[in-house]
Amino acid sequence: MKKLVLMAVAIVAVSFASCGNKAADAAKATADSIRIADSIAAVEAAALEAEQAAADTTTTDSVAVEVTETVAE
Repeated sequence: MKKLVLMAVAIVAVSFASCGNKAADAAKATADSIRIADSIAAVEAAALEAEQAAADTTTTDSVAVEVTETVAE
């Protein structure tokens, strides 16, 4: 009978050990999610700035072409 009790205690102990520390894992997952979201936001902001810079350059070039065409006439 003692062997059965010891076996049951061992099984319960292994079960608790296999669960691990879920709270620490959740905090780490949250931190990783925040870090990834910040990285994505930084990349999107850089892409937006690049698009705006390209649009500003295109607008300036087209104005210069119109002025040149008007002067040429």
